[in-house]
Amino acid sequence: MPQCEMCGAEKASLTTTKVEGAELELCSDCSDFGTEVRTESTSSTSTKYSTSSSSSSSSNSGSSGSSSSSSSSQRRRDMFDDMETVVGDYDERIRQARETTGMSQEDLAKDINEKASVIRKLERGDILPSDDVQQKLEKKLGISLVEGESVDDADWEGSSSGSMTLGDVVKRNDG
Repeated sequence: MPQCEMCGAEKASLTTTKVEGAELELCSDCSDFGTEVRTESTSSTSTKYSTSSSSSSSSNSGSSGSSSSSSSSQRRRDMFDDMETVVGDYDERIRQARETTGMSQEDLAKDINEKASVIRKLERGDILPSDDVQQKLEKKLGISLVEGESVDDADWEGSSSGSMTLGDVVKRNDG
């Protein structure tokens, strides 16, 4: 007997329902959480998936030469492109710059109008600096807490075969 993909109850008949963008096989009780998906035929799900995958693979293989190269060269910009990444050794940079100026944690905290506990946590690496605190520390101590590298659009352009994976692009920052 098939199981409801939401509650796990075994029911004789399940309804294909779209919940939060995902199509699920749900029992009558759980189908109220989404909208029922009407299918044209009453074929089994394996036929539905094999039909859609074969049609999509044939259309992809025919057009992969021209459409994938044009779409990969113009990656859509998103909000993360404009974000700066805090360096991995920010705690060391803050502590060394503070000690170089001869300030105590309390003095630095007063100068940038923050609590001394925030400075202690930052220097231990317990917390990441907020944007506001980061700017204050950079200005007061004359240091940079931002990584110099930025993600370039060229990094996202794969070879013409399209064999580039996410692992080829990611730079690990294990410290």
